[in-house]
Amino acid sequence: MLRTLSFILFFLLAATAAYAQKWLPGSINDVKGNRETGFINPYPSGKGPNKHEAFIEFKTDEKMNPIKLSAGELRSFIAGKDSFVVAHPPGNGSWNGKELDFVKVVINEEIKLYQGKGAGGGGGFKIRPGFSGGVGLGSGGYGGVGGGLGVSMGGNGNRNGEKANVGYFFGANTAEMMEVSAVNFNDIMLDIMGDEPAVANEIRKNKFNLHNIESLIDFFKKVKAANAAQNTQQ
Repeated sequence: MLRTLSFILFFLLAATAAYAQKWLPGSINDVKGNRETGFINPYPSGKGPNKHEAFIEFKTDEKMNPIKLSAGELRSFIAGKDSFVVAHPPGNGSWNGKELDFVKVVINEEIKLYQGKGAGGGGGFKIRPGFSGGVGLGSGGYGGVGGGLGVSMGGNGNRNGEKANVGYFFGANTAEMMEVSAVNFNDIMLDIMGDEPAVANEIRKNKFNLHNIESLIDFFKKVKAANAAQNTQQ
């Protein structure tokens, strides 16, 4: 009996955790400049309103039925502590057949670092002749909110039920976005993070690369926060 109750309790806790991860508090900004707060499922399954665009699910309160919003209806959204902006894939390409998708703003400096679908296999970024990339929507300094739950894309992160490699992109905005590669990694990271000497020194020592870029991002954020706190106290 006790074992059965323990199993039921474990199942309920797991289901609650899964639901909490699926629906995150946040806000949306649509193409008309309207902002609305509520709950967001950033990686829904099934088909969206427009087959050529990624989509999210949104509801203003936990009890209402969610609505599907395609990337073309939005400029950006916040889910948990993470900020996302709408973007065309760089160059003449597509993300899993999508001409519009969302990329996460990982570092919001003058040159920004974005996370999205990567190049190569696994249904990620692929060049598709005949598609005009057009102009993406710039992030415009749209930052995330502190604390709360974050959205993890991971190596097998998916949007709309599709597997995708994770890639990193850089640019002043999404219209100028290009992919970070092994060849340009050090130069780009120095451009983004070079104002922090301790971080720049580690990059020049080749301590980081695409395989451990998340460690570099964490290191940069910790150093920047520590320096900001020290400057505040002075």
